[in-house]
Amino acid sequence: MSKTAPVVAPTLAEFEAAHENVSQVAIQTPVLHSNYLSELIGHDVELKCENLQRTGAYKIRGAFNIISKLSLAERKKGVVAASAGNHAQGVALAARNLGIKATIFMPVGASLPKLQATENYGAQVVLTGSIFSETLKAAQAHAAKKGAIFIPPYDHMDVVLGQGTVGLEILDQVPDVNTIVVAIGGGGLAAGLAVSAKLKAAQQGRKIKVIGVQSEHAAPYVPSLKTGKLTELTITRTIADGIAVGKPGRIPFELIKQHVDKVVTVSDDEIAKAIVVLMERAKQVVEPAGAVAVAALMSGAIKPRGKTVAVLSGGNIDPLLMQKVIGHGLAASERYTTISVMLPDRPGQLVKTAEAIAAAHGNVVEVLHTRHGKGLEISEVELRMSVETTGHEHRQRVLKALHDAGLKARIEAE
Repeated sequence: MSKTAPVVAPTLAEFEAAHENVSQVAIQTPVLHSNYLSELIGHDVELKCENLQRTGAYKIRGAFNIISKLSLAERKKGVVAASAGNHAQGVALAARNLGIKATIFMPVGASLPKLQATENYGAQVVLTGSIFSETLKAAQAHAAKKGAIFIPPYDHMDVVLGQGTVGLEILDQVPDVNTIVVAIGGGGLAAGLAVSAKLKAAQQGRKIKVIGVQSEHAAPYVPSLKTGKLTELTITRTIADGIAVGKPGRIPFELIKQHVDKVVTVSDDEIAKAIVVLMERAKQVVEPAGAVAVAALMSGAIKPRGKTVAVLSGGNIDPLLMQKVIGHGLAASERYTTISVMLPDRPGQLVKTAEAIAAAHGNVVEVLHTRHGKGLEISEVELRMSVETTGHEHRQRVLKALHDAGLKARIEAE
């Protein structure tokens, strides 16, 4: 398709054909009811668990759909892709199943588990570029030099068709859905899902809404939709690296502009909270990009009416990042707090502090006792404690208990 050709929305028949095709490799992921989220927003909430998909994300759908349509001559040339993780694994598995050589370019410093998974699917991995734009240019240059076929992550109609099969499954599994909430990076998933789900709902004589969610640190769709033109933004650091795209794809943008009802943003704190809730309440391990739909529901960024489906788009989270995110999410939820207490340097003060916290049913996780802190008087010591609480009200009770005991306590900035 030329860059100037108008973007025509696919038909329901095209999505159904794509679904039959990708079913050769992708599973129909389950939909799980969330009591916690349903009570929180006042409407039934279901979770479409693409984090349980093969390769841990929906990306296998689009990758297989586009690669399977290559001619025999094109297959012999091999395929090339650039990705920090999910697209890499999708292309690698699709290529392996179709007997095609795959070369995947990943940025230096890419997550080791994602790199190893990509290699385990049979792809050759090339590490290059300190930022993804450098990695992408290197992959495209390699494809041009070798005559290989470059597989785009989202800006291709066959990719959009493949990702859109998620929408068909949602309508089959939750036929009375009113609202679908989905992450947006480059836009392939949201574009395909919005078109396919609305076409299928229309066939049933119904209308549904589709709401997209971006990280506030990487939200080019917000200004792009406002002006009606593709807008590139400088991405700032975000934990949701899977949707950290600076410029919308042309094809997804045109479809999202027509078929997605609203696009909202969420913060890293809100994403971290959602990851913790999904682990605790739904028993689902989800990467930051895969949790943004739930983050939008929890934060109140959207207030859907009727039965809602939140798409958990991926579950490929590095264990080290998970450890940091859980700590950050607990702190953001005011369930893990650092409290500083200034004490006179004499016996019995540590016991007094511990008794006050215990009386308020706080749980001390870690303690640092120092006589050398900045601003300390010569007769003072500082006690810094990491305290586990159940939330905001409980944290305030712990702080009040310390004050009531005559202690100079304050909450440290997170």
